Amino acid sequence: MPKVRKNNENTDYGAEQIQVLEGLDPVRKRPGMYIGSTGLRGLHHLLTEIINNSMDEAIAGFADHIRVEFFRDGSVAVYDNGRGCPYEEKPEYGVSALELAFTKLHAGGKFGGGGYKVSSGLHGVGSSVVNALSEWMRVFVRRGDEKVIQEYKNGGEPVSPTHSWDPTNPTELKDAPWKINLDSWNYDSGTIIHFLPDEKVFEETDFQYEFFVNQIREYAYLTAGIKFDLIDHRNGERYSFYFEGGIKTFLTSLNRNKSLINKKIIYMKGEEEEVEVEVALQYNNSYTENVLTFANHIKTTEGGTHLTGFRSALTRAINNYAREKDFLKEKDPNLSSNDLKEGLTAVISVKLNADELQFEGQTKGKLGNSNVRSIVETITREGLENFLEENPAEAERIIKKNVLALRARIAAKAARQTVLRKSILEGGGVLPGKLADCSTKDPEKAELFIVEGDSAGGSAKQGRNREFQAILPLFGKILNTERARLDKIVSSQKFKDLIIAIGAGIGEQYDPENLRYHKLIIMADADSDGMHIMTLYLTFFFRHMKELVMEGRVYVAVPPLYKATWGKNKKYLFDEQERKEFVKTPEGEKAIIQRFKGLGEMNPQELWETTMNPETRRLKKITVEDAAHADEVFTTLMGKSVPPRKRFIQTRAKQANVDIT
Repeated sequence: MPKVRKNNENTDYGAEQIQVLEGLDPVRKRPGMYIGSTGLRGLHHLLTEIINNSMDEAIAGFADHIRVEFFRDGSVAVYDNGRGCPYEEKPEYGVSALELAFTKLHAGGKFGGGGYKVSSGLHGVGSSVVNALSEWMRVFVRRGDEKVIQEYKNGGEPVSPTHSWDPTNPTELKDAPWKINLDSWNYDSGTIIHFLPDEKVFEETDFQYEFFVNQIREYAYLTAGIKFDLIDHRNGERYSFYFEGGIKTFLTSLNRNKSLINKKIIYMKGEEEEVEVEVALQYNNSYTENVLTFANHIKTTEGGTHLTGFRSALTRAINNYAREKDFLKEKDPNLSSNDLKEGLTAVISVKLNADELQFEGQTKGKLGNSNVRSIVETITREGLENFLEENPAEAERIIKKNVLALRARIAAKAARQTVLRKSILEGGGVLPGKLADCSTKDPEKAELFIVEGDSAGGSAKQGRNREFQAILPLFGKILNTERARLDKIVSSQKFKDLIIAIGAGIGEQYDPENLRYHKLIIMADADSDGMHIMTLYLTFFFRHMKELVMEGRVYVAVPPLYKATWGKNKKYLFDEQERKEFVKTPEGEKAIIQRFKGLGEMNPQELWETTMNPETRRLKKITVEDAAHADEVFTTLMGKSVPPRKRFIQTRAKQANVDIT
């Protein structure tokens, strides 16, 4: 029998320990439950929720213009010219409908009451959660000649009831430092929401403009005919988006720097059981896949039932056609789903009734509606079969591309098995000879430094903490994996060593349970060659071990460029700007400044102090907020086509930190 603990100061458990969180208190108490995290992703989720409310008006056909403005004080405003949030009083609550929507959880127009047929809202907590996690919020509504406002502070407390507001009355502006220009929004109806995220809640409150540029661009593609404006008053940037081609135009943009296998876009659209389905797909000559899925205009980064239905339809339709037209012989195995991924770009968009939409989790990363799978599968399969029959030349090019992928997969499997047979994880093998492993066997504590060059690797081995830091030196530039199939990659000795050291496998055999290190750190020289090598490794991880990037396992070390010494003192300077600022100081005027040419010039102690010591080092965590944009950047920088890369470099030359020493 287990022993019962007694006489412990924490054993008291009575009615006083039971807490009831009223109103928006649950959100303030546990923000991560509602927005995923209090980091940058959670901050962006706040603004996304408000933008999505305006998007719901646009999808319903009541708005055709949405504006987002970022201000220097950290606040942001979202405008739409929709119907305007209802503000009539709800007699049973004694407050306006507007106040209910912004101060009560599970209050809104998305619970089957006829407010919306299609919307992104599921739990009805979007606006109220944003209000709860804001230092202040102001909501302006116009319906014809009527204009009302309500203000909130301290995480959702109403400053006053919803009331009429006259922007021409100077007394109303006396104590209102509002940044937004209401006169510039000349529509008869609409809603403007202006809020400041609470810095007491969030780890950082600086919205990344580029993230929302990419997000709004996607929305513009998905909702043809809607105008979007983004204005950043912090740096003067401004973007406007308006597309009429829908997801076909979206697909064209995703493939713009790639050579196409089928010139014609395969497009299908249909509706069953009040579920609207749109699919567009096209093959290119790359070796990677880029499939984006959306449900009620929300990007489902983890896929869901619509993606499952699409993959099933693609596999069946192409295998049936390949067998029928004798592209696959009787002895050949069927094309797998992985064979069909090579070079595939697709956009899948579904729209459902608002009260039937099922996401897994409040952050809406995965669609859960079970009936959507069969609906998407049916519509996609019929559309694919028709396209293949009506376009035999295009169909032949696609099938030949898929069959080549099948042959490469078989070759890669054989090469992978050779690699894994040498792995310690497959029993009796040994780890790479150059790997200096760490003592701990706990992957959560262990970190692997992937070091450029034997010289730097030697210093890193001497300077590291052997308990939790492993070192793998890999000399010279590695294969550009943007231009290579998996069979060629796993045949490369450098990649063999890296794959075995990481331990989780690659491709179909990737298993996160076998990951030997939870932190993979690329450590290269702080010069142009080092940056090239770092980019080659990032290309490998993003294209072939993407799970490591998405799980936040990949980092880049930031070594210093300079070492300043004066007397017995020293200071490491990590970039040119730090050097310029330091030389203006009294210490800098008398210091001798040494330029590091590479990691190999640092002795073990210097390498530990600057780049490896967890208490003093600088690491950049590699994250992917926008997979489509990341795909485009890797294709541009590492692909075969030179003109897009040249344009990319020319347009960004002035912002680049180029090492010319």
